[in-house]
Amino acid sequence: MSPLSLARQAHARIIEMIFSGAIAPGDALQEAKLGDLLEMSRTPVREAIKRIEAEGLAARDGRFLRVRRLSRAEVEEIFFLRGALESYSAGAATSLPGPALDAIEARIRALMDTGPEADSPGEEEEGEEHWRVDNAFHRLLAGATGNATLLRTVDDLRLRTCMFDHTQVPERFRRGCEEHLAILDALRAADGPAAARLMAAHVAGARDAILARIDTLTGQTR
Repeated sequence: MSPLSLARQAHARIIEMIFSGAIAPGDALQEAKLGDLLEMSRTPVREAIKRIEAEGLAARDGRFLRVRRLSRAEVEEIFFLRGALESYSAGAATSLPGPALDAIEARIRALMDTGPEADSPGEEEEGEEHWRVDNAFHRLLAGATGNATLLRTVDDLRLRTCMFDHTQVPERFRRGCEEHLAILDALRAADGPAAARLMAAHVAGARDAILARIDTLTGQTR
């Protein structure tokens, strides 16, 4: 198994331990201890811990990196802001040229043809491509506003929930791709209001899937 695949596997397992309570808020993330627990070397564990810190699930406390759990309320706040900013971006993105829309559509369709099958050959590369395409789509629309602060804010908000990738919410993979294509169709038709509505629904769908996953990992029922 490649170093990238091992790091992704370590990341997914540590995330599940955080949300299940096996690793509690305030606990230090220690490479050696986690490596022994996961039966992995320090290198993939170190990369996983770096990603967890970047995602905001751990914070520095002196010499230690300690766990903080992403709450339902925090997820709702993040997606409230994403919904407002990204629906505005989609509505304003009708000025995007046709070739740019065609290029991102081709990448989305290629991704759908591959699919996120776990355990398939090259699975780790597919997972990385999923994030590259997803980021490219959302950054294309946010960048179309010409507002650099908005783009940076959207990037930061997306980073804070990107631990919930297709391995955590697999039901969102194909549906999310189809929603991207529908937004592109609205942009080609120069229908900004429709693109904005579709983006708002897309962001809300991602939010609901993540909240359901958090409830499953924490054993909550609603």
